[in-house]
Amino acid sequence: MKYIVTGGCGFIGSNLVDKLVDLGHDVTIFDNLSSGKVENINERARFIEVDISRDDELKDCKKWFDGVDTIFHTAARARVQPSIIDPISFNKTNVDGTLMLLKLAVDSGVRRFVYSASSSAYGNTDVFPTPESQSTNPLSPYGAQKLMGEIYCKTFSQVYDIETVSLRYFNVYGERQLLEGAYCLVMGIFVQQRLNGEPMTIRGDGEQRRDFTYVGDVVDANIKASKSDKVGDGEVINIGNGDNRSVNQIADMIGGSTINVEPVIEPRETLADNSRARELLGWKPTMIIENWMTQYKKEMGL
Repeated sequence: MKYIVTGGCGFIGSNLVDKLVDLGHDVTIFDNLSSGKVENINERARFIEVDISRDDELKDCKKWFDGVDTIFHTAARARVQPSIIDPISFNKTNVDGTLMLLKLAVDSGVRRFVYSASSSAYGNTDVFPTPESQSTNPLSPYGAQKLMGEIYCKTFSQVYDIETVSLRYFNVYGERQLLEGAYCLVMGIFVQQRLNGEPMTIRGDGEQRRDFTYVGDVVDANIKASKSDKVGDGEVINIGNGDNRSVNQIADMIGGSTINVEPVIEPRETLADNSRARELLGWKPTMIIENWMTQYKKEMGL
């Protein structure tokens, strides 16, 4: 089977590429290497350096869409705080880039489009675990942009008859997670601070809770979403572990001194209701974060 993975040199995308290649598929990677890494390129996949926010560059890649069964759209400019600082360029990638990809997919006869959405679409909710039926209320340009991508996917299924499905990820961690930069999550920040001999910086009181979801489980959800005959009409599906941990608990798992700093704009808690993923995709999480953290700390020399 032929697949395209956008953002295939990034954290989630590269793990997905590796799995697809291991399964014997023909995989083309689209990535502009703005946050993805050259060392993440799977040598058994085809790598095309392209910025999906540039219409001219993307149209030059149209030949690679021929015969493609599914596009896995993991490419994005990620994270909440950077999107607040620079909402316009974030929008070009996260909204315009998604729209242009969808149109090329339709024009090329691609069967299915699997979109990497975000639980940030919910914003601050008081319903836990949070089902997909819960109203959306993004707290940042990034959250709003990822939600707009879902809307475009749903619209394209209705108007252009391309199968789409949106997977709302909850705080993905795992192999190749970043230790620095705007795309780094709290776990990576803490590990980098420990490696530098610095205290771990905890925003606010540290009691904000996150549903941490293993990247291998996210990869499995993508593959199942490409195959399931129960989706394809623009469905939105939570991909989360179904439990959560506080930032203080993550710091305790890593171990070391901490300091508290000013809070930022962020949801107080995330917790996924993943029953829809179980029903429509036959998916369930397999990793407990405490088990993974033990091996991760050894690998990082902590």
